[in-house]
Amino acid sequence: MAALSDNVLITITVLAYLVAMLLHSADYAFGRQSHIAKAAVRERELVGAGGPPVVEKAGGFLIGQEIKPRAKLSMLQIALGATVLAGAAHLATVVTRALAAERMPWGNMYEFVLTVTLLGTLVWLAVAIVKPEVRHLGLFVVLVQVLLTGVAQIVLQKPIGPLVPALDSYWFVIHVASVATASALFLVGFAASLMYLLRSGYDKGKRGGLYPYGRLFANAETVERLSFRMHAFAFPIWTFGVTAGAIWAEAAWGRYWGWDPKETWAFISWIVYAGYLHARATPSISRRAAAWIAVIGWATMLMNLFGVNIFFEGLHSYGGV
Repeated sequence: MAALSDNVLITITVLAYLVAMLLHSADYAFGRQSHIAKAAVRERELVGAGGPPVVEKAGGFLIGQEIKPRAKLSMLQIALGATVLAGAAHLATVVTRALAAERMPWGNMYEFVLTVTLLGTLVWLAVAIVKPEVRHLGLFVVLVQVLLTGVAQIVLQKPIGPLVPALDSYWFVIHVASVATASALFLVGFAASLMYLLRSGYDKGKRGGLYPYGRLFANAETVERLSFRMHAFAFPIWTFGVTAGAIWAEAAWGRYWGWDPKETWAFISWIVYAGYLHARATPSISRRAAAWIAVIGWATMLMNLFGVNIFFEGLHSYGGV
């Protein structure tokens, strides 16, 4: 089971996300069917003298009969289908890892990254089903998934082992589950913020860099609202996760807070996202400024996830990389 998860399924997952990313890219380049006006179907009638309209046959078709175009999958729908397959392989990777380890698959950085990215995919697919107009956001989501799952497989993967004693607590499930869920929501919110920045920049006349791609997205207000909802949903969960971690720290180490590198960066992320929500609720602060704060917030999350675990030593180093 461990070999199936660590060798076969994770490889399928990364490749499936890569295929989904390429399909989304092809949609941006060639498959913008949703933005192409449909050709009008002209009806022709031959009217006999003093008689009813005459319908003339031509080449097996009736002239005057409306010919409905055959249903055809768009490139975007195919990309979304590939994302569903990638998510299924991703879920199988995490489940088989958990079965092989006989515990929750959150014991080290590799397993945590797989869990966060899986939850991010599930959140994104739910959004894509409910709000079809933002499905083009999928390129940003699967791009992040390709990078994170690829790094997890190549750099972070480690053999399955038992939980270290420091993690053997019911707080382990409470703390990590809440932090992972919030991280997944922040991930989708980050992608929506990028989409909004490009679209709003294009609407303001910016044409350099990546801004021309902004014309392909849903309207700026729609994606900005999605970004806000993801962050507003994630923030209290993140707050609960950090608080649960502090309670666990008191039980395990005899203090609630010790400015450990992981604790410090979790608090920095909390401050930045609180600043985003405050900026979003302040009329005098532009939506673009708030979106940039959200992007900075995701950067602090990546620092907390990778930078702290790789470059710093602290009480949270027990999980390794």
